[in-house]
Amino acid sequence: MPGGAPDRVDVVVIGAGAAGMAAAALCAAEGLSVVLIEKTASVGGTTATSGGMVWAPEDIAAARAYLDQVIGQGIGAEDPGGRRESFLAHAAAAMAALAARTELRLQPVARYPDYYPDLPGATLGGRVLEPVPFDGRALGRHFALLRPPIPEFTPFGGMMIARADLAHFRKFTRSPRSAMIVARRLAAYAWQRLTRPRGTTLVLGNALAGRLLLSLLRLGVDLRLETPATKLIFAEGRVQGVVAGGKTLSARRGVVLASGGFSHDPALRAALLPAPARRFSAAFAGDSGDGIRLARAIGAAFERRGADAAFWAPVSSFTRDDGSVAIFPHTVTDRGKPGSLVVDERGRRFVNEALSYHEFVRAMLGAGMARAFLICDHAFLRRYGLGPIAPIFPRPRRWIRRGYLTAAGDSAELARALGLDPATLAATIAGFNEDAGRGEDRAFGRGGDAYQRHLGDPERRPNPCLAPLTTPPFYAIILYPADLGTSAGLATDASGRVLDAAGLPIGGLYAAGNDMQSVMDGAYPGPGITLGPALTFAYLVCRTLCENDGHNK
Repeated sequence: MPGGAPDRVDVVVIGAGAAGMAAAALCAAEGLSVVLIEKTASVGGTTATSGGMVWAPEDIAAARAYLDQVIGQGIGAEDPGGRRESFLAHAAAAMAALAARTELRLQPVARYPDYYPDLPGATLGGRVLEPVPFDGRALGRHFALLRPPIPEFTPFGGMMIARADLAHFRKFTRSPRSAMIVARRLAAYAWQRLTRPRGTTLVLGNALAGRLLLSLLRLGVDLRLETPATKLIFAEGRVQGVVAGGKTLSARRGVVLASGGFSHDPALRAALLPAPARRFSAAFAGDSGDGIRLARAIGAAFERRGADAAFWAPVSSFTRDDGSVAIFPHTVTDRGKPGSLVVDERGRRFVNEALSYHEFVRAMLGAGMARAFLICDHAFLRRYGLGPIAPIFPRPRRWIRRGYLTAAGDSAELARALGLDPATLAATIAGFNEDAGRGEDRAFGRGGDAYQRHLGDPERRPNPCLAPLTTPPFYAIILYPADLGTSAGLATDASGRVLDAAGLPIGGLYAAGNDMQSVMDGAYPGPGITLGPALTFAYLVCRTLCENDGHNK
């Protein structure tokens, strides 16, 4: 990596996730000298293991109407400091700037509905962007610095599968065209593994993080890994720099906090998250509230707006063969597919399983639930998989031995193994099967909107989200409420300047990404609503820094 940078630079950025890398790259592209510090040994943060979607609306009026409904419950949402309006006004410009000045390339997803598709202003596609696939070989030896995806999302020991290819992998035994596409992907992967420890065709969040890393390399950003920030230098009314890795870095124009929020900060989790949701987080372990603590130590204000302090997702957990603990987020791959259902500890359904992952956990927390049971039959397991268990050749015995999967010959045996009432579970499955046979979920309306149907199985008629459970053995895994990232954070203005308790900007201090209070106020309107604002405020912070000649502005 570029090295030997002077101790005095224009900008210091803390955190090498999407927001931090984007801010550093954009500032460097404008001719500013930049040091990017990251406390871990890799770059990418939570972004590198995410779906990589970016919610970046171009139709501002429609997006505003939609957000007013989702965030403001239909009566218009407050927007302190105009931060949400600033995001809407500048999202398109931010994406254009990133495309022009960095290696980041995004493309519209033709069809991916917002999570509340029947509300005014919602769209069925085109509003969300995804990274263009990226050849990791372009990083050369620096490919090793990129945080890899979650292993369970990369079959065959390290192969990434694009969203568009998932359907082909599921039906490659039934479709000659799918078989041909899968064969080409496997051949390319095999060739890549001859020289690399994992596949180099990167998609989803790994492609986004990889492209930003390439931008840092080409723009000469001084990237310092394993360099934790321990103190902000505050003097003469402004932040002058940071102490990091035992060294003082002076920042002529400012310090940008982009350390990823507080998903792994025990104190803030205990203070802000409901008790059932404190045990697990699917966010990057490095997202431990560093930037927030540093800013609060010099008087920065912390905000928690809206009903939720985090963005929720149900997860399951198991121990890998190497002894590490895996946290698997159940976002879109199994809950809404036909032939599964979820029950509480009484053996009863409590929610529409095909709702967004955020709303699913909201239902769990609303009922005070610490766990639930995702149940399916063998036909489902073979066709769709279950959590980390791959479809087609699921090898259930391996997962049963691990204690992750429970199997039984009938519902009564499954109930006893799970500690549920056999009669109640049998009645629940019987009622669900009756509705599934008709294609209508009378209890919860599963498959009732475009988002739910999009994540179902289009080959299943009449309802792509419903099928009866009829083929033993029956299986179950435990789901827990967890977060994908945090929503509460530092108070900022419309330019990303961090504010103090009086609502005034702290000179020289900026925030982007999950370190700042989310413009969504704990709501989850659609895919990419963390990365969209993260990249947009990275752009806004860069623009403000370029205007700042070192004085308090």
